[in-house]
Amino acid sequence: MRRLLCFLSAVIMGLTFVELVQAHDPDVRELEISEVSIIGERPVAASSQQFIPDKEILLQPQGRPAQVLRLIPGFLAVEHSGGAGKADQYFLRGFDADHGTDVAFFADGMPVNLRTHAHGQGYSDLNFIIPETIEGLDVNKGAYLPEYGDFATAGTVNFRTRQMVQEAVVQATGGRTLFAAEGYYTNGPFQNDNRYFRSNLLGKMTTNLTGRDELSLTGTFQKSQWNASGEIPLRAVNDGTLDRFGAIDPSEGGKTLRSTARLNYHYDTTSGGQFFADAYVQYYRLDLFTNFTFFLNDPVNGDGIQQSDRRVMYGGDIGYKQRGEVLGLPSIGTIGFQTRVDNIHARLGTQTKRTPTGATTDSDVLEASYAPFVKAELQPTSWMRLAGGLRGETFTFDVRNRCAACAEQPAGRTSSAIVLPKMNLILGPWASTEFFANYGEGYHSNDARSAVAPGSSPLARAKSYEVGVRSKPWGPEGVELIATLWRLDLKSELVFVGDEGTTKIRGASRREGVEVAARGQVWGPLYFNGSVTYTKAEFRNGDAIPLAPEVTAYGALLLRWPEGLTSQLQVTYLGVRPLREDRSVKSPSWIDFDLSERYQLPITLSHGRLEAFLFVQNLFNTEWEQAIFAFESQLRNETAPVNGIHFVPGNPRTFMGGVAWYF
Repeated sequence: MRRLLCFLSAVIMGLTFVELVQAHDPDVRELEISEVSIIGERPVAASSQQFIPDKEILLQPQGRPAQVLRLIPGFLAVEHSGGAGKADQYFLRGFDADHGTDVAFFADGMPVNLRTHAHGQGYSDLNFIIPETIEGLDVNKGAYLPEYGDFATAGTVNFRTRQMVQEAVVQATGGRTLFAAEGYYTNGPFQNDNRYFRSNLLGKMTTNLTGRDELSLTGTFQKSQWNASGEIPLRAVNDGTLDRFGAIDPSEGGKTLRSTARLNYHYDTTSGGQFFADAYVQYYRLDLFTNFTFFLNDPVNGDGIQQSDRRVMYGGDIGYKQRGEVLGLPSIGTIGFQTRVDNIHARLGTQTKRTPTGATTDSDVLEASYAPFVKAELQPTSWMRLAGGLRGETFTFDVRNRCAACAEQPAGRTSSAIVLPKMNLILGPWASTEFFANYGEGYHSNDARSAVAPGSSPLARAKSYEVGVRSKPWGPEGVELIATLWRLDLKSELVFVGDEGTTKIRGASRREGVEVAARGQVWGPLYFNGSVTYTKAEFRNGDAIPLAPEVTAYGALLLRWPEGLTSQLQVTYLGVRPLREDRSVKSPSWIDFDLSERYQLPITLSHGRLEAFLFVQNLFNTEWEQAIFAFESQLRNETAPVNGIHFVPGNPRTFMGGVAWYF
C-alpha cells in the first residue's frame, strides 16, 4: 500500500458558566436538590423509525461523518470521486440518492440539503458535522410525518448535537455550553495525493430564560480543500496503463466553505402545551473541478468542468403542540408553519487544470417555500395509537440568466403547490411486540432551472406504504427484532443534470422491499447490531433503475472488556447493482470489514479523562469499488469514444489512531 497519512485532532470542551447570586436576606438558606434521571422508550410511528445513540457513533471511523449512516438499516454512503471533500453518494430504499435528492438531512432541525445546487439537486455535504459532538441520530424512513417536507421521500436523518459534554461539568443557573474544534488532514491512498484538509468549529450555548423554557444558540464554521482522482476507466486499469489508485486528470478536486447559525427555542405551558420556534441562516460556497469524459469533447484541452455555487439560505419554523384529551381519549395536537429561502448563484463552465475556459450555464436563482402542517396523535385504547396529519407546500422559483451567450440558458418564473396526507396506525404492545401500518405522501423539489421549463413538474410526488413489527422477546434489555415491508411510488419528474447543464425526463418508478434488523445485548458484555435489506427498483415500464442496490447488509459485534476497553468488528455489504436500464451491465458486489478499539487510559487527571482509539478500515485489505458507473468516455490515446465502466476504488487497509481528552 502506498503511503497514507491520516491525522485527526478533535478537542471537545464542555464548559458551564456558573452564576453565584448572594441573597439579600442572610437568613435565606440554599436548598440542594439531587439530580433525577428519567429514562423511557421513545414512541415511534413506524417499525423503521429509530434513534441511534452516540455510544454507537463514537465507534465509527472518524474521518468521514457520513460513515455513521451505515448504522441505519439499508443505508450506505460511499465516496463519489476519489477525494473525501465533497458530499458522499447515498443509497437507501432502492434509491441512488446521489448526493441527497431523496434523503432529507438535518442538523438540530436545520436543513442540510441544498436546493438547485450547482452539482446536484439536494446536495448534502455532511463534513461540517464533528462526529464527537453528535448526541444521536433521529431516523425516519418513508414520508409518514407531517413535520418533514422537501427530499423526505426515502427517509430523513436528523443529526442531534449535544448540549454539553458530560465529563467534569459543573452546572448551575448560567446554562450549558459546548465548544468543539476539529482538524483533519490526509494524503489518501492515491498516487495523486488528496492533500485533503478540513477544519471545523462549533459553539453551542443552551440556557433557560425561565423555569419552563429552553433556548439553544449554535454556530458552526467549516472550510475544506482537496485533490481528487476522479472516476477512472476500468479498461485502463485492466490493460495496465493506469494504477488502481491513479488518475487520468490529476487536477480534479475542489474547495468549500460553510458557516451556519441556528436558534432552537421551546416554552412549556402549565396546561400541557408547548410553543416552539426555530430559525437558521447559512452561507455556503463551493468550487468543484471534475473531468468525467476525459478527452471526448475536447481532444486537446480535455473535458474538465467547473461547478461553482454561492448562496445564502435562511428560514425556520414556528408552532404549538398541545397534550390533552379528546372525548376522554389521550391526544396530542400540533400545528406549525415552516419557511425557507435560498438565494443562489450557480455556474457551470469548462476548465483546464482549474483555469476557467468558458461558461455553459450561469444563473441567479431565488427559490422559496412555505409549508403549514397539522399533526394529530390519538390513543383510543391501551393497545392502539393513531397518528397522522396534513402538510401543504408552496414553492416559488425565479431564475435569471447571467450569460446571454450560453446556449439554452434556462430562465423564468413559476410557482407550484402540493398537499400531502400522512396516516399511521400502531397496535400493541402484546408480549413486548408492536405492529405498524403506515401511509404517507412526500416529494422532492426539482432544480429551479428545470422547474421553469415549459411543461415541467417542479414537485415530484412520492407515495409510500409500510407495514412492520418490532419485538423484544427476551425482555427490555435484550435484543430487539425489527421487520418491515415497504413500497414507494415516485411520479415522473424532470431532473436537471448539473454536470451537463441539461434536463432529462425520468419516468414513474416503483421501489419495494423488505428490511430485517436486530440490535441489543446478546449476553453480558456482548452486543450485536445488524440488518439485511432486499429491494426491487424498476421504472413502471419494467426497466431497471441504474445504481439501485438490490441487497445491502451491515453487522457489528461489540464487546465491552473489563478495565475500560471496547472492541467492535463491523462488516458492510453492498450487492450487485444494474448500471444500465436494460440490465446489460452490472456492478460487482463487495464486502468490507472494519475493526474499532477504544480504551479509557488509567491516568488520573485533575480535569476529565484520556481515551485512546484505533480504527482499522478494510481489515483484510480487499479490493472493492465505492462508486461505480457506466458511461461513454475517451482517453487521449483512443481514436473513438468507449462506453464502459468507471469507478472510484475503495480504500485499502487503513490505520487511524489517536488520543481524545474529555474535560
